[in-house]
Amino acid sequence: MTDTFELVLSDWVTITEDGIAEVRVGKVELGQGVLTAFGQLAADELDLGMARIRMLPADTGRGPDGGVTAGSLSLSTSGPKLRLVCANVRALLLAEAARRWQVDVDALEVADGRIQTTDGTRQTTYGELSGSVDLDVEARTDVPTKPAADMLVAGTDVARLDLPDKIAGRPRFITDLRLPGLLFGRVVRPPSPGARLLRVDDIALPPDVRVVRDGSFLGVVGDDEAAVVRAAEQLRQASGWEETTKLPDEDDLVSFLKRGPHETVPVVAENPAGAAGKRLRAQYSRPFLAHASMAPSCGVARWGSDGTISVWSHSQGIHRLREVIAATLGLDVAAINVQHVENAGCYGHNAADDAAFDAVLLARAVPTRPVQVLWSRQDELSWSPFGSAMAVDVEASIDDTGAVQSWTYDVFSQGHISRPGYAGAAGLLAGAYLAGGTQPPAATDPPLPAAGTARNAIPSYHLGNRRITAHRLLETPIRSSALRSLGAFMNVFAIESFMDELAAEAGRDPLEYRLAHLTDERARQVLETAAAAAGWHDSTPPETGRGIGFARYKGMGAYCAVVAEVAAEHDIRVRKLTIAVDAGFAVNPDGVRNQIEGGAIQATSWTLKERVRFDNRRITSDDWESYPILRFSEIPHINVELIQRPDTPIVGAGEAAQGPTAAAIANAVTNAIEVRVRDLPITTEAVLTAIESSDAR
Repeated sequence: MTDTFELVLSDWVTITEDGIAEVRVGKVELGQGVLTAFGQLAADELDLGMARIRMLPADTGRGPDGGVTAGSLSLSTSGPKLRLVCANVRALLLAEAARRWQVDVDALEVADGRIQTTDGTRQTTYGELSGSVDLDVEARTDVPTKPAADMLVAGTDVARLDLPDKIAGRPRFITDLRLPGLLFGRVVRPPSPGARLLRVDDIALPPDVRVVRDGSFLGVVGDDEAAVVRAAEQLRQASGWEETTKLPDEDDLVSFLKRGPHETVPVVAENPAGAAGKRLRAQYSRPFLAHASMAPSCGVARWGSDGTISVWSHSQGIHRLREVIAATLGLDVAAINVQHVENAGCYGHNAADDAAFDAVLLARAVPTRPVQVLWSRQDELSWSPFGSAMAVDVEASIDDTGAVQSWTYDVFSQGHISRPGYAGAAGLLAGAYLAGGTQPPAATDPPLPAAGTARNAIPSYHLGNRRITAHRLLETPIRSSALRSLGAFMNVFAIESFMDELAAEAGRDPLEYRLAHLTDERARQVLETAAAAAGWHDSTPPETGRGIGFARYKGMGAYCAVVAEVAAEHDIRVRKLTIAVDAGFAVNPDGVRNQIEGGAIQATSWTLKERVRFDNRRITSDDWESYPILRFSEIPHINVELIQRPDTPIVGAGEAAQGPTAAAIANAVTNAIEVRVRDLPITTEAVLTAIESSDAR
């Protein structure tokens, strides 16, 4: 019986007459370079050079459903499938050449898509064979893929496929998309979450600007973008709303998070009670965080005269978006096609899906004309889903040597998933404001072990008996969803900060203390590699501290250790980050380094600067002044030491540096000023507050 798998080759790969392999993986390029890495895997399995690989954007009408591009899982989940598909395609092409020449396949060799007999007497190409090979078949699982030792492209620093166009300024982003007959749209946002539209006064608008209203959804569409923007502002001033939602106290988020009601999830349910030794406890917190991408979200949509809908979006999950649009509007999902188009960097569930649905709603009023909706900076920082605020209570007992005997850990948070279709809800901002729409439920969490609130809540260390519990808030007026690393950023920050506090109590070096509680050799190696590269035992200048942080992302992904060097003079300045990472087989080592560097820079910004601000009605941090991020002049020197393991599975690296970087910075600040700051961000004001609290004790 033939061994098959549910992968149709032609969904993934087609070979053109000129020998180009067009590859579709269903995953999307978000600036992380993942399509380049997929291209490397395809090139190796097909025996093609990278110049003959053409990576195509995800499209619901053509290609596999790759789910959501998230969680640092793209290469580890879709990479093996792509390799199997490409190995099958190569095998079919070789079989066709062997059939034509009446030779054994073993008598053939192939390089860069050119097949020849081993004696060189006969030659052909993939392009010449493409019309004779049927790829509308399922992949056979008995076709072998190449061992790592035989891969010539994967594992090397191949240049990013997407960068030349971006550097040259050639149209590539969704905001560059100029379809024939394009109109521009804007949505008038409510004054506060959950507000209901009561009235819209009659106002004089340009004749080519059309007002669109459905319940409390209000927008405008027209030919001239500037006129549309002005009309939206006029409409905002002419509208009346009923506001009933009250936001929590931004200065007491810990109480808000702990108040409940909660879904309480036992993560580890050992019994730490009664453990001997000295007991220490601490509380850590972080605020809500915004995605704060350089460019705001954008969507384009067109309703066809035949009832079909075409959507262009930078969504992480175009198939889920398509399904939810259909369900919300009562349409046949087959009538909707969603194509992925790149936008600025994406760090999770931002407003891409919302902007696309805005465009769909406005385009419904002007059939056959495409409509582009570009969010404003204010909308992006106020109405996109946030990364949830979080709080952690941790307690441990240690013996006379400092060895941990017991560990109790409680983490409080909103959920981290409100993507389209979550918990049976649309998960699209405008959906709650349509006629008959209701406010969506609180965000949910992925199940264990990946988790959301509890992601990385289980330390990698041996800590005696442990009780680890996650508490997800079930009622909240603030929209939260997936932001890079979900709960891992906070959990690793808290765990690694507390490990330093325990080491200090025991009078032991923080690096040695961690190693004493670790048996995983790969974990030990990344810690030792980062420490050695950073000169861990070297002295530091006055008012400068060095700190370390470590985690294995999700407990099953990349290992990452960070050593931060921080100067604490007039303000907190991160001078240097030395990072060691083990991401298994790194398909594109330079790409892994880029992801680690980017994650570390963003984590530095979260740790030192970022905090969503709000009053009791609305989000107030809606520009770069009120929501500052790290400036180019503040970026530290970063050195990434990559531990390449070609014989181990691929694991993602895009989120591995978030938590370890925050912990390393916090521990370095403590070593510089001899005061512990447990509440993020670590601003000058936070340091002064910590000093005052320390003096009071």
